[in-house]
Amino acid sequence: MPHVVTQPCCADASCVFACPVNAIHPTPDEPDFASADMVYIDPVSCVDCGACVGACPVGAIKADHKLTVDELPFIELNRLFHENRPTPPVQAPVTPVVGRADDLPLSVAVVGAGPAGLYAADELLKRPGVEVTVIDRLPTPYGLVRAGVAPDHPETRTIDRLFGMIEEQDGFGYALGLDVGIDVSHEELAQHFDAVVYATGASRDRTMDIPGESLPGSVTATDFVAWYNGHPDHADDLFDLSHERVVIVGNGNVALDVARILATDPELLAGTDIADHALEALRRSSVREVVILARRGPAQSAFTLPEITGLLSRNDIDVVVEGDLDAVASSLMDQQKIEALRSAAPRSGARRIVLRYQAMPVQILGDEVTTGIRIAQTRLEADGDGVRAVATDQIEDIATGLVLRSVGYRGVPLAGLPFDDARAVVPNDQGRVADMPGVYVVGWIKRGPNGFIGTNKTCAAETIDRLFEDVHHGLLSAPSKRGLPQAVAERTIDLDGWRQIERWERRLGLADGRIRVRLTDRDQMRRVAAVSPDVPGRERRRRRVILGA
Repeated sequence: MPHVVTQPCCADASCVFACPVNAIHPTPDEPDFASADMVYIDPVSCVDCGACVGACPVGAIKADHKLTVDELPFIELNRLFHENRPTPPVQAPVTPVVGRADDLPLSVAVVGAGPAGLYAADELLKRPGVEVTVIDRLPTPYGLVRAGVAPDHPETRTIDRLFGMIEEQDGFGYALGLDVGIDVSHEELAQHFDAVVYATGASRDRTMDIPGESLPGSVTATDFVAWYNGHPDHADDLFDLSHERVVIVGNGNVALDVARILATDPELLAGTDIADHALEALRRSSVREVVILARRGPAQSAFTLPEITGLLSRNDIDVVVEGDLDAVASSLMDQQKIEALRSAAPRSGARRIVLRYQAMPVQILGDEVTTGIRIAQTRLEADGDGVRAVATDQIEDIATGLVLRSVGYRGVPLAGLPFDDARAVVPNDQGRVADMPGVYVVGWIKRGPNGFIGTNKTCAAETIDRLFEDVHHGLLSAPSKRGLPQAVAERTIDLDGWRQIERWERRLGLADGRIRVRLTDRDQMRRVAAVSPDVPGRERRRRRVILGA
């Protein structure tokens, strides 16, 4: 029987190259890879060898006879994707790795310990003689895998096993809890490393630019996600869940995640690694309805097909669609989203998620706190880029005490680096920063906020190939000293310290019947990181952060 890619797909594409018959598409060299919701297995050419199962870092691939009832729709989704595609070559092309022409030591700082940074570190360590120090301002790594993935999607978080394998490679080191631009400057990094790779993401939320947006009770969905995931910057945030309705502006995957968490029985989340403070707040929540607003129609939905398929399979959440489901979509993928939305079945008595289309926010209502949101119905007009929403004079007020904005992200300027304010990225050519030899970017700060976790793998490969091309051409200046100054490094949390935090959280979780209990206080994390593992006969390993003189 053929294998099937299911909802947790991260688009890492490891499975593509593991497949001996090139049955998984799109491949990274194909034009639709960047825009695809996931990769898909062709049931006709699949030989059921299972090579892809072991290659998948998030356990997203299963034999079709092992699928749960909720996963059965993915059989048809995989088949439909391949139905009208041309016959692929026998073997997927593999882009060669740019190697090294010498064995001289090379020391590289990677700023940002999220997926983009760790994939960049992995690409660097494929070459001999390279040492990598991954720096992050937080005491813990993994970026949005730790602080952005919803706790009811534990399969997606299993990609941290791949990150753990990257961490164990020779030459890898962490310097966590170090804020570049505050604790250490770019100029200092350039003096101590052969190259610096920035993987700082897009940490600022876009604004709606409407009256009342700054009222208490009008906040970003990103802050809410960080709060329920135990991000130390947001552990003390407060959200008003005393009203029956929450409104989310924007209908991407983050909006679906937030709506799903708000509509889920908290006891179903109790076994996950959701932050304790969030679990207790959700237990006291009065929210019964979450309204998701989209300016355009169902055919232009921003969420991915796997995410809406997963939501509609839930039998404990009532999903209501308010929009024109007879609209003609511009692509097969969008048409499949419409077909999925048509399948929404009423579930009486359940918490409700309303997907409301052609609704443009024009004002957050309230004097001292948020009391509602004013929306204008839109009409859709075709333009050169597709379909745009134009506000009409049909106005409606929706009562709510909490509005969550989920309308996209922006990169932020980095001290000492150029910045393209229009695109909100560091100007670059395939990862090379303009007019700054030895400085590179990867991930969202390079290409903008698009793609999935695994998209960063091909993005990192491109950037690091450019770095080694520059090495070959002698374009990198040798640093005065290699590695972080010892006085700086000793203030950071190294790999052993991170491992100790991870063990501590898992032990707390084991005692409570959970995956882990998250630490959210920076000082506590540092104290835990400083404790040697209580394993008899085992000494604390050397600090695995590259030290300079």
